[in-house]
Amino acid sequence: MNSPAFKPLNIAVLTVSDTRSLDDDISGQTLINGLTAAGHAVYDRQIVIDNIYKIRAVVSQWIANPEVDVILTTGGTGVTGRDGTPEAVSPLLDKTLDGFGEVFRAISYQEIKTSTIQSRAIAGVANATYIFCLPGSSSACRTAWENLIKEQLDYRTKPCNLVQLMPRLLEK
Repeated sequence: MNSPAFKPLNIAVLTVSDTRSLDDDISGQTLINGLTAAGHAVYDRQIVIDNIYKIRAVVSQWIANPEVDVILTTGGTGVTGRDGTPEAVSPLLDKTLDGFGEVFRAISYQEIKTSTIQSRAIAGVANATYIFCLPGSSSACRTAWENLIKEQLDYRTKPCNLVQLMPRLLEK
């Protein structure tokens, strides 16, 4: 029996930060390194300030673009007054993947103990586009990519993965 072939996806990366640029965006680069090493393509990469409307504008454009399969955001998932990524993205989601945040925090607990309760990492799907909103630390991005997202975006992962569901996401 042959294993299914790998299916590369187009992934957009958004860094939410008031201070980072492409030159010093370690978290965004961590995600790009992971997704390209896995065989996926970087469709676009942007940085926006932590403003729910600016975040929502970029994410909305990517959701509306049929060439974007997945959106990864980093930053803005904490609890300070400037952290607004979940508030920006949640209204755009057709469905949430509640298990992502739950499992991410369980895995993260092994690394950072109770500090994981400060993370409001979320995931969902909108217009057949998967969206993962991750904390702004490169360590958290690496944890999420290596322990959760990478395998779910690999068509070969058994018993099931998110890629095999993609053709059915727009069914009514």
